[in-house]
Amino acid sequence: MKLEELFSLKGKVAFVTGGGRGIGKFISTGLAEAGANLVIVSRKLNNLEDTAKELEGLYGVKVLPVAANMEKPEEIDAAVKAAMDRFGRIDILVNNAGYTWGAPTLSYPLERWDQIFNINVRGVWILTQKVANIMKNQGGGNIINVSSTMSFRGSIEAAHPAVAYNSSKAAINLLTMNLAVKLAPYKIRVNAIAPGYFRTDMMAHMEKPEMKDMLELSLNFIPLHRGGGVDDMKAVTVFLASEASAFITGTILPVDGGSLAQ
Repeated sequence: MKLEELFSLKGKVAFVTGGGRGIGKFISTGLAEAGANLVIVSRKLNNLEDTAKELEGLYGVKVLPVAANMEKPEEIDAAVKAAMDRFGRIDILVNNAGYTWGAPTLSYPLERWDQIFNINVRGVWILTQKVANIMKNQGGGNIINVSSTMSFRGSIEAAHPAVAYNSSKAAINLLTMNLAVKLAPYKIRVNAIAPGYFRTDMMAHMEKPEMKDMLELSLNFIPLHRGGGVDDMKAVTVFLASEASAFITGTILPVDGGSLAQ
C-alpha cells in the first residue's frame, strides 16, 4: 500500500465517546480529516451537535451526535443501536470519555471513587464488549482506549488530588493488553493512548491564577517544555486507527512530550 492509503480512513465508521470537546474533539477531528464518518457520544448533546456541524462542514463526512451517560448500560446500548441504525457498522471504537474528581486523599468520598471507576472502567468494558461483538461479525476492527500518563505513577496532592483517577487508568492499560491478546483471533486490534498534559476542560484547574507556579513547574518537567495540542492527538489517533499500525496491538503509547522518559 502507498503511504496515503495506509493512513486513510475513508469509508470507515468511528464511534468516539466524549467526542464533543477537549481531547475527544481533537480525536474526532483527526478521524474526520482522515475520511471516517463518526458517531460522537457524551452526556451533553449541545457540545456534540456543535462539533458535528463543524466537522461535517470542514471535512464532508457524516457525523451522528448521540447523548449517553457511560454510567448507564441502557444508554450505552441505545447509543450503539443508534450507530448501527445510521451506519450499519462500527470499524473504530475510541473509548475517550472519562471523569475525575478532586478531594483530599485521606477523606476521598467513596461515591466519587465508585463514579470514576463506573465511567472510566466499567462503562468502557460494557461498550467495548458490545462493539467487539459487532466487529467480530464484521471480520475485524480497531479499538483505541484513552489512558493517561498518570496510569504509570503516583501524583502529588497539590497538583492532582484525585486518587481514584490514576488507578482507573492503570486498569485501562491492563484491559488494553488483555483484550489485545483475547481479540486478536477476530482481527480486532486494541491499543491505548496515554496523554500527558493537554490544555483541555478536564485540566482547567491548572489554568487558575493560584496554580500558576504549579503549571510552570509541571511544564518544566516536560522535556519538550509545552503541553499537548490538537495536532499531537490527531496524528497519533489516525496512526493507531489506520492500516499504518496494522502490526501494532496491545500497546500503550504515551503522548506526553517525553515526561515519562525521565
